[in-house]
Amino acid sequence: MDMHKFLREDPYIDFSHPLIREKVEDLFSDLSSDIEKTRKAYEFVRDEIPHSFDIQADIITAKASDVLKFRTGICHAKANLLAALLRSEGIPTGFCFQHLTLAGDDSLGYCVHCFNAVFLQKRWIKLDARGNINGKDAQFSLETPILAFQNRTEYDEYFWKGIYAAPHPATMQVLDTASSLKDVVDNFPETITETPDIHE
Repeated sequence: MDMHKFLREDPYIDFSHPLIREKVEDLFSDLSSDIEKTRKAYEFVRDEIPHSFDIQADIITAKASDVLKFRTGICHAKANLLAALLRSEGIPTGFCFQHLTLAGDDSLGYCVHCFNAVFLQKRWIKLDARGNINGKDAQFSLETPILAFQNRTEYDEYFWKGIYAAPHPATMQVLDTASSLKDVVDNFPETITETPDIHE
């Protein structure tokens, strides 16, 4: 399995940025194993970087260094930060996507939700750093994934199969051009057309 693409840097996973490098040193200075580093990075992004909708943030972030600088991001942006922290340590990290309602029901339509896949102990584990509020309880798990959202049969909710090496392009474009959370909601992509880099 070619892991190179799950370790590369790109404009949104900018782990050479001084802010990312500083946070990596802070988080991992006393840790040695990839499992310990992944847990520490995951819990930091999940708990210490509020989801933009949870705090009604005034700023929209996309690339990892901006998520860290402004201490907020939607699920896609937070996934970029987690990927940057882990890829900087040579831990392969990808992206997974879920079709969810944009609101608590389907009154506002659907969106593409993002979480991470991390390669540990010769297999991929799934981690959702969206943030645990309002009953969400995503956890670090090496076994069965414990994610933020369960698919509900009464709605058209499902996982896109596979693991992607890059962030979702359409969502990144929305985040790059949005000036408010309303812009994000109004233009949030509902589907994925790209082919996964790893099929599951």
